[in-house]
Amino acid sequence: MSPPRSFTARFALLLVAGIVAAIIFAPLAAVAVVHAGWRYPFPRIFDRTVMGTLLIAMLFAARDLNLASLMSRGFRHPAAPSIARAIRGFAVAMIAIAILFGLALAVGGGGIGDHEAAAALIPKYFLSAIAIAFIEEAFFRAFLLRGMTGDFGNRVALIASAAIYAIAHLVRSPARFYVTGYEPAAGLITLAHSIDQFADPAIAIPTLIGLFLLGIVLGEAYILTGSVYFSIGLHCGFVLGAKMWPKIILNRAAIPWWIAGGGAIPLIGGAAAWVIAIGILAALRQITGAKNGSPDYADART
Repeated sequence: MSPPRSFTARFALLLVAGIVAAIIFAPLAAVAVVHAGWRYPFPRIFDRTVMGTLLIAMLFAARDLNLASLMSRGFRHPAAPSIARAIRGFAVAMIAIAILFGLALAVGGGGIGDHEAAAALIPKYFLSAIAIAFIEEAFFRAFLLRGMTGDFGNRVALIASAAIYAIAHLVRSPARFYVTGYEPAAGLITLAHSIDQFADPAIAIPTLIGLFLLGIVLGEAYILTGSVYFSIGLHCGFVLGAKMWPKIILNRAAIPWWIAGGGAIPLIGGAAAWVIAIGILAALRQITGAKNGSPDYADART
């Protein structure tokens, strides 16, 4: 039986292989963590192991997936214009976050807190936000979106990759349990709990809508510009805002759902964030400076 030829089918097989490998190796990793004197909940170890095994699987199949080509296309362009696009994306995100924070403060979400301590955390959160944005845009846009374009075309690939992006952020175990020895079933238990966040549709569905719209915005920015730099800046700003939200908006109980959202990812599940995302999407061509889309990306088939 010949291996599948489409990018999407190959990636699906690698994803399954990475998860199976994580189920096997995560309990061993947990033992190593305990012996090293560290203490981390097993679901966190499992998540990191999945990332590691999936990365190894992708590198192993790099030629079949055109990994090097996809990455080089996503990250090409001279340094100066790339940095300028990233800064522009970050500025757009900061404006959006400022609007959401302003709405929250206007309805009484300020409370009392140590704002100097919150400000001191910005450099740490900023570095974390850059790392998250870089990794996720490389994977979801440069790799997944561009790769799926060859199978389905721009529009279908954009919608499919945004849906995967949204679901991936909720498919993780919310449970916090620890293992002190070798527990071979711990990986399967964690995997079974990975859909627990979908148990409450009132929280899961708004969060999925917000993440899907964000994925559409980030993906459309990639299609228009032909690179990940604007998307990285935009993504970094949103992550920074989400991290600062609980430090600045202390009286969250006073904020209506349409501003605060709900669940594990604040802001994104609120209708205000959806409206802002749709507004950014409508203005993306002007914001990014793209005239007729990226000539090297439009209607691309890799």
